Formats: sequence, structure tokens, C-alpha cells
Amino acid sequence: MAVVLSQRALNRATLARQMLLERRKAAPAQAIEKLAGLQAQAPNPPYIGLWSRLEGFRREQLTEALKQRRVVRMSAMRATLHLMAASDALAWRPLLEPVHQRGLKGSSHARALEGIDRAAVVEAGLALLREAPLTSAELGQALAARFEDREPASLAALIRNSVPLVHLPPAGSWNAHQSARLQPIAQWLGEPAADIAPATQDALLLRYLAAFGPATLADAGAWSGLTGWRAVAERLRPQLRSFIGEQGQELFDLPRAPRPDPGTPAPPRLVAEWDNLLLSHADRSRVMSEAHRARVFTANGIVRGTVLLDGFVAGVWKIERAAKNNAAAVVLEPFTRWPKAGRLGVEEEALRLLAFAADGEGGRHEVRVLSPA
Repeated sequence: MAVVLSQRALNRATLARQMLLERRKAAPAQAIEKLAGLQAQAPNPPYIGLWSRLEGFRREQLTEALKQRRVVRMSAMRATLHLMAASDALAWRPLLEPVHQRGLKGSSHARALEGIDRAAVVEAGLALLREAPLTSAELGQALAARFEDREPASLAALIRNSVPLVHLPPAGSWNAHQSARLQPIAQWLGEPAADIAPATQDALLLRYLAAFGPATLADAGAWSGLTGWRAVAERLRPQLRSFIGEQGQELFDLPRAPRPDPGTPAPPRLVAEWDNLLLSHADRSRVMSEAHRARVFTANGIVRGTVLLDGFVAGVWKIERAAKNNAAAVVLEPFTRWPKAGRLGVEEEALRLLAFAADGEGGRHEVRVLSPA
């Protein structure tokens, strides 16, 4: 008979695998590989994501990993930007091609690309990018000189969704907000790229469960954007362990993956914007109440930084800076009244975040806690 896992059991298992129960000692590339990538819609959140998970992490460690090509920034799961270990980026991107094509088909560019010879556009785009890295705008303009009746932005979107492209550093580095120059991943990584075989969906499920399990097949789909997980799970069932959730759903996991006792203490954590902790399950109740969703996932597509108390989302946070004197403050917005011990723990963590985020900038640091709305 299958064991039933409570929401707290799922919470503690996920936090353990996402390095949020205790900070770990690991290099950025190793951590990103273990985490199955880090969402990287904006440059700074992955740095904060690693700070919240790694002991003694410094910003220059990730910047150097990007420069040294151990980590790359590119479109991956859900056709969204991620930081990936270089070997994972090479292996996983071919498997995620249907996700990118589906995203392009459902975008505003689809109509602008009707009737075009897509293979010819891709060939022309690759030729341009092999000559020199280009921004998306530059790529679109160069293609529009050949395909004169087409929108430059749509031509560039076709290339971005058809070719594995890396955002070259300094794009993706701390506080770097310039347009990214793009280059095919095989060209950026050079000779080692030829040694990496494309991953299978079976292998991808095992990696997903290692980072986010126990999980349902719908969770795997929400994380990756891929379909067809039932057949994968049936093939792998002999080497997986099956559980039942509180709502009767079947959960899959690796037999020896960590599943801490539900009573394991979970320290206060400030989780980065767009963090994969909130983006990698169809059912987010293991970390966040549905009642709080609208305060975290905003109408304009932002996923706000969140406060974890006892392992669950209990509020949001942001950093505010004063232009005149470099003063910086973490503003905490509780969803409900926090217990005194929890509040003190969050405030201490917020001061540590300011020391990390404002390193070398000087100015006064403070933490402000707003009244629960």
C-alpha cells in the first residue's frame, strides 16, 4: 500500500533538495546543476537564489562561472531564460525544442511568420551569428534586409526559438541590464560541445525528481513545458517509488532521495524573484497557499521575492535604494502577523541580504516591516 505524504512532508522534501533547509558548500555550477537550473528572467535574482542556498557565496563566483563558460544563460524549460550548467544546457535544449516551437506558435509573431520559408530564415540567422554575436534587435534588422516584407522582431523570434542561443556575458551578470549578444551554444562552448549527447525524457524526469520531488507528472509538465510524462513514468516505474498525496494524487520520487521528517525545522529564508521553488510544480501548495498567489504572481508577469517562514510563503520582500546617499532597505510585507521569533529571524536574514546585495556600495542599511494587509 502506497504511503501518504502530507503537505509538510512534501514541503520539507522540496526545501531539502532546493538547498533551503540549510545552506550548502558548493561551487555555483555544481549548485545550478543540482538545482536543475535557475530561472534567470532578470540578472540579479539568480545571484540572490544562490546566496539563499550556498554558504559563503560571493557574487563574483557566479560572474566568473559565466565568463569561464561553466554556466550559461539561455532559453530552456518553459521556453524561459535560465542559468544552466553548460553540460545540461547542451543535453537538454534539443529535448525542449517542441516547447520553444509551441511558444512561438502561440505568440504574437506567429501571424507575421505565416508563409515564410522558415528553414531559409534559420539558415540565414545561423550564418549571421556565426560571423559575430548579435543582439536580438541587430539580428532582426540584418534578417529584414533579406526578408524585406517581414517584421524584424518576428524574424529574430524565429531564430531564438529554433536555435539554442547563449546570452553572452556580461548579459546575465549582476546589475547588467544591456541587451544580450547572442551566439549558438555549440560555438560558445567550442570543442566540449561535441561530446555531449542529447538527453532523453526519461533522464530528464529523474533529474527533475532529484531537484523537486516527490512530484506528480503534472508537476513535471509545469516545470519543463513538455508533455508525454505518463509513458515516461511507466517505463521508469520499476526504478521509482510511488506515494500518495493528501488529495489522492500519485507522486513519484527517487527511492533514495531525501525526505526529511515533516517536523524538521525550516529556517527563515528570503527567496529570489522568479525563483524555481515557485515555478516548478503545477500544485504550489507545498510551499504557498493559493490565497496568496495574486500577491506573489503579479498581473504584469512579475514573480515577487518571497519570505519563507516555517518553510511556507508568509510574505514578500523587495530592496529599495535611495539615489542620493546609497542607502538601501529591505521592505518586508507580511501576509499575516508573524510570531516574534519568526519576525526577528526574517529581519536578520534581510540584513544579511543587504550586506550581500549592496557589497561595496556603502550607505546605510535598514529593514522595514510593513503592517499585514
